[in-house]
Amino acid sequence: MSNSVADLIFSQARSQNGWLDRPVSDEQLHALYEQLKWGPTSMNCSPARFVFLRTSEAKEKLKPALMPGNVDKTMSAPVVVIVGYDARFYDRLPELFPHNPAVKMLFEGEGKREIAHATAFRNGTLQGAYMIAAARSVGLDCAPMSGFSEAAVDQLFFGGTTVKSNFLCGLGYGDPAKLFPRGPRLAFDQACTFA
Repeated sequence: MSNSVADLIFSQARSQNGWLDRPVSDEQLHALYEQLKWGPTSMNCSPARFVFLRTSEAKEKLKPALMPGNVDKTMSAPVVVIVGYDARFYDRLPELFPHNPAVKMLFEGEGKREIAHATAFRNGTLQGAYMIAAARSVGLDCAPMSGFSEAAVDQLFFGGTTVKSNFLCGLGYGDPAKLFPRGPRLAFDQACTFA
């Protein structure tokens, strides 16, 4: 990875707290997905589901589920993504893992709910992280966040489905005037060991 790409996606990228009044196009969202879909997941299970909230009506629907500290930056974002995961991701495994479609049996049935949930949540979270990298690669800024009622979002946006919410992410063009000072990160020796 060249320094310019690594800078764009990681070292120079920032989590945003405010937005410029500049739209995000459908083409950018399609390009973002076309990048993120190639990120690896276990058995290619691809459990993430993405809801792109673009209209003020859609964001108003989300607003009651937000913690107060997230309302302004969420409502002003050109796009807010609900990153979810399908608890029944394994129904698509025969299509997504065609060289061994029987792996579906690892996740369905009595006593397998815990492993199915862990697999869906873990891999859906990975895909959410790929979405952030992909968004930055197509020139968008991001504001990933928790701080919302998962139960409310699930009811409002995923009612009657097997999809559950994981996290939210604002997308657009960040307002540099609203950035907080960059937070510190752990040094290698604080976060890593050799075995």
